[in-house]
Order: sequence, then C-alpha cells, then structure tokens
Amino acid sequence: MTVPAEPGPPLLVVGHGTQDKDGVADFGRFVQRLRRRMRPAVAGGFIELSPPPLTEVVAGLYGDGHRRVAAVPLVLVAAGHGKGDIPGAMARELVRHPGLSYTYGRPLGPHPTLLTLLEERMEAALSGASGTAADGPAAVLLVGRGSTDPDANAEVHKVARLFWEGRGAGGPDQGHGLMCVEPAFISLARPSVPEGLERLRSLGARRIVVLPYFLFRGVLPDRVADEARAYAAGHPALDIRCAEVIGDCEGLADLVVERYEEALAGDIRMNCDTCVYRITLPGFEDRVGAPQTPHHHPDDPADGHGHGHGHGHVHAH
Repeated sequence: MTVPAEPGPPLLVVGHGTQDKDGVADFGRFVQRLRRRMRPAVAGGFIELSPPPLTEVVAGLYGDGHRRVAAVPLVLVAAGHGKGDIPGAMARELVRHPGLSYTYGRPLGPHPTLLTLLEERMEAALSGASGTAADGPAAVLLVGRGSTDPDANAEVHKVARLFWEGRGAGGPDQGHGLMCVEPAFISLARPSVPEGLERLRSLGARRIVVLPYFLFRGVLPDRVADEARAYAAGHPALDIRCAEVIGDCEGLADLVVERYEEALAGDIRMNCDTCVYRITLPGFEDRVGAPQTPHHHPDDPADGHGHGHGHGHVHAH
C-alpha cells in the first residue's frame, strides 16, 4: 500500500490590506479557493488596514502546532511592501513565537499567467454589453499602483512591453493588433492616468482600454476608473473603457501555488540587480544597506498608540 505523502508546511498568504470592504472580501474568497485545492493548511492575513491582521493569523498557525510556514507575498511588484514591510512583520512574529521559521516566496509578477489574465480582462472590456469585440485596433493603458521605488515602477513598464509583444507590437497584423500599450500610475509616480490617456490620444488612439494592474478591488482601482471616466467625459470622441482587476480566479491561484512550491524548493530567483537596497542608483544612494523594518501598523500590538507610518506616507488601498 502506498503511503500518502505528508502535506507540506502551511501556505501563509500575506496581503497589504485595504480600506475597501469589497477588496477584503475578494482576498477572503481567494484564500478559500486556495484552501479547496491545496492539501497543506492555508491561511491569509494583512499587515495593516483590514482584518484579519497577520499577527493573529500567525498566532493561530502556531497554536495549531505549526513551526514552519511558507509565506507568499500577495503583491505584483517587489516594492517596499514585498521587500521590507512583509519580511519585517514576519521577523516580529519569529520573536513572538519561539521555534517558528518561515521561507519567503517572491512577488507574483511579471509572469506569463498574469499576462494571460490581463488579456482576458482586456477582451472582456472590449466585448462590452453585446459580447462581441469592437472593430479596429485598440490601445491599452496599463495602470500600476506607483511607488517611490524605481525598480517597482520599471517593472510596470516591463509588464506593459511584455503585454504588447505578441499582441500587436510591430504592426496590426500581429497578435490581437493592439496599437500600443503604455504604462501609467495612480499614485507616487508618473505618468498619471490622465497623462497616459493624453499620450495615447496624441498617438492617434481612438479606442482605449484602461487596464488596472491590481489583484483585487480597492480604493486605488476605484480611483483609476474614476479618473478614466473623467477624462472620457472631456473627450467624447474617444471610446475609453475600464477593465476589471485581475480578481479571484483559478489562474491567480495557480501562480500562488507555484510561488509556494518555489519557496519550499529554495528556487527563489529574486532580481537584485536594480534593487535600491543593494545597488547604488542615482538619486537613491541613501537607501543602500538600509535596514528593512516594518512600518507601524495600528493592528499590531507592538505599535501601542502609534498610527503613523515609518516611511512617512499615507496608505489608501
């Protein structure tokens, strides 16, 4: 008789958090999806803004007897949350729970699975109510969150180019005939959504899909849609459509499971060539070797009365 393999350590899905109740619900449904398809235990928590807080989730796993977990950051780019805040929060948990250890997965993007999911969201936006795609080539504005980390912003540019390659780059006879794919950001970086739309208009685009590069619903994706609608109202000759976020789906679950398995196998190929904490980049010299500590989170008991953020910025997700 074959003895079934022992399940691996729990998968701990770590999100940043959002003030939007729909985004919290999306995260919860996604964690449930992972639980249905995985044999190891699956838990998920946030580092701030919304329940369940990471510290309670880790305490629950520890109380159930788990002493090793695989933490996968549910982030698309390796910005401050993935590079510093989540590892810093996990470091706190190691102090609180003697004998606990964890392996850390890498951020989700860029990845071919994400490009496929983005393509599906784009096609749904182009189909509209009739269910049939409109005629003629479309342009795409890929909108990322935006960061003070140039590496993270550059990655959104990379995703935009990867999305265009094979879907129209080089001429309308290739792929889906996309006219072009341009990147933009909703906060902390430029071009903004209106600036990106204006660039596409100046390039001759008349049909534009605003494609949010976000996992779940939230304050910032809503802002992307609001700014796209405001620009469209001022330019009635343009056909501007806003696609949905990536959302809770099997494709995203496939990718998280892949990152979990990578973490357990030790196959973590993090890109450090353009990381401001390792490499001296012009304008960011002061960040080289900077300690990676979590900023203050009001849901964490270690923060006492502090509700500020160590990075000096305000979060709205």
